[in-house]
Amino acid sequence: MLSNKNIILGVCGSIAAYKSAMLVRLLIKAGANVKVILTADASNFITPLTLATLSKNPVYTQYFEAETGVWSNHVELGLWADYMIIAPASANTIGKMANGLCDNLLTAVYLSAKCPVYFAPAMDLDMWKHESTQENIDRLKSFGNTLISPNSGELASGLVGEGRMAEPEEIIEFLVATIKRGLPLLGKKALVTAGPTYEAIDPVRFIGNHSSGKMGFAIAESLYELGADVTLITGPTAEKTKTNLNRIDVTSAAEMLNVCTAHFSASDITIMSAAVADYTPVTVAEQKIKKKEDSFNIELKKTVDILASLGKQKTTAQILVGFALETNQEEMYAKEKLEKKNLDLVVLNSLNDDGAGFKTDTNKITIFNRRLDKISFTVKSKKEVAMDICKEVLKLAVL
Repeated sequence: MLSNKNIILGVCGSIAAYKSAMLVRLLIKAGANVKVILTADASNFITPLTLATLSKNPVYTQYFEAETGVWSNHVELGLWADYMIIAPASANTIGKMANGLCDNLLTAVYLSAKCPVYFAPAMDLDMWKHESTQENIDRLKSFGNTLISPNSGELASGLVGEGRMAEPEEIIEFLVATIKRGLPLLGKKALVTAGPTYEAIDPVRFIGNHSSGKMGFAIAESLYELGADVTLITGPTAEKTKTNLNRIDVTSAAEMLNVCTAHFSASDITIMSAAVADYTPVTVAEQKIKKKEDSFNIELKKTVDILASLGKQKTTAQILVGFALETNQEEMYAKEKLEKKNLDLVVLNSLNDDGAGFKTDTNKITIFNRRLDKISFTVKSKKEVAMDICKEVLKLAVL
């Protein structure tokens, strides 16, 4: 959910600043890009070097860095961020944010930010309970900022009560849960296939194709980022899943058929991007076939058409998307597949287009819907193509 998200972490002067190191580490582990801004007082509790090492980015402490001669542009930082988290948020900084005071880089970036802002207070019990603090927190919430409430427990002063900053793991869980609540596919189940299938000839040889699985993996990641519960069924590939997907690895077309059939009825959205073999050997040799004859024939039989099979089972409440990879008469064949296999969308790839096809990091697609509307796209990264496909899925009225 946080993969490739740009996050600014503001750290204020508090004994809880030591927790910011673990928070940065967890954000990086989740795949986020993190930039840290320290207030002057925060540097007394945790060093910029620690946070720079963990975030893999320079740490910002003031508008102008005298040693490097670099000016930190608060507007650019505010626009860069997808999310801003202030943790720990001291009573002093909360008061400045609530009243529009801008005497340091952190509050300047806050006032420039266009993204959602989360703040996790950390202070002593009496400071937390004070009417002015509570009024400032209410003002921040009225501006659309999100409070991550502090925990109760023993405080630095020796008092026991509210004021302990939420633990880094709790902040991550809160952030992810809040993001999910606003996602359009929350509560939907998605099924995606990716990669090739390998059809065994003997224990060491197979019939396969050049599919890398990159397109299917990008689609699965995009659906997950939109809130869907994603099951990814993939043939043999070197691709790695970057997020918390339910990944199922298969080898042959028959295995992919069985797994797809088992999961399809529970799926709201199914996108079949795998390059499944059309034919498989009639018999598979139990031992490695030795090179003896000048020629060698393999008898093949048709595999079950998985996409057509799912199309027959599809209900009106389900969305089914197929791919058509063609080399000639591309649009005609894509439209035929759309109709014959009962698809809601068909994504056309042409091997005649530069930047499209197997093993590339880019793709060029054309999408046809059931009305045969033609939606064409330029060459884009497969991540961008995946999001284009997902946007067309979101347009379907069934959702």
